[in-house]
Amino acid sequence: MIKLLLLTLALLSSLYANKVIYSSYDKVPTRIVKGEIFTFTLKTLSTVKNFDDIKYKFSNYKGVIPLHQAPHRIRRGKYFYDTFYFLSTRKWAKLPDVEASLTAQREYDTTKVIGSKLNVISLNPKNNYSNILANKFVLVDYKTTSYDNQHNIIVFSATAQNSQISAMKFTNVYKQGRESIKKSYNNSKITYFVVVDKKIENFTFSYFNLKKNKFALITIPIVLDDDSVTTQTDLKPKDQSKERLKMSIAAGASLIIFIFILWRKKYIYLLVLLVPLFYIGYLAVPEKEICIKQGTEIRLLPVNNGTIFETTSSQYKLLKEGSVKDFVKVKLKNDKIGWVKNEDICTF
Repeated sequence: MIKLLLLTLALLSSLYANKVIYSSYDKVPTRIVKGEIFTFTLKTLSTVKNFDDIKYKFSNYKGVIPLHQAPHRIRRGKYFYDTFYFLSTRKWAKLPDVEASLTAQREYDTTKVIGSKLNVISLNPKNNYSNILANKFVLVDYKTTSYDNQHNIIVFSATAQNSQISAMKFTNVYKQGRESIKKSYNNSKITYFVVVDKKIENFTFSYFNLKKNKFALITIPIVLDDDSVTTQTDLKPKDQSKERLKMSIAAGASLIIFIFILWRKKYIYLLVLLVPLFYIGYLAVPEKEICIKQGTEIRLLPVNNGTIFETTSSQYKLLKEGSVKDFVKVKLKNDKIGWVKNEDICTF
């Protein structure tokens, strides 16, 4: 009997002689929401010192998608705590089975951890839902201009924490699209546009606040002002206040000259009065038409990666509505508003 016990112990010792890595799930979420970015942490121990790295291989996961293969690692003593980011995509989910191994000059046995099922909550949002879940969502800036006779276009920038911000999408809008995006699990930023009916006075949408566990509303008041400014550099129009200041100064100079002429009765100075009056007229008259080259791309917004909704088939003239840095605002023949690059304007 003793010989049998010793033989069993020897066999077990031989089986585990090469086992040098141990891993287990350390932090696992108790509940997640469908569409949420969540994390889990693996706790790993190596019994050998000479190795390059710990490598993980995921398998047999359902309803979740890994967002990054490289973990965020914290070392505490002999233990490695590796945190991974995953995205929940379905109503039912299971964490991956994980195979952990050491990368070194010699081969070692691997260890395997079996993933558990997750408690997934599905939302039941209203029609104004933006398809965004986040710990925090902040509207940074916005601007509204006329799109055509029936619609306005709203462009806004927003930041989000712990959010798949690229999933943003609205219902019941005429057009929509993403202009730029900065992806980050902790802090992301997006510039987005929506084209809505002119009858709408406020564009209101909701997102799901993961911290507060409820829907939160964001409201953008629709105020049409072509010369209004936002904090986003690419969308800031030229400062028209300087032009108005110049006109005010010229008008003041004209008034002083006119009073001087009446007082001194020197009507010859009327010629001098014409100078500031002509200058005021020059500032007040807007530029009318500009020539656009063939093949010019007309954008919805004045940004380099803006959505292109039309390309000119030939050279022709359009009404100039305004300008920002590197872009000119034009009015098309169908009354739609667009933006073209300065380099696409004809030179003679």
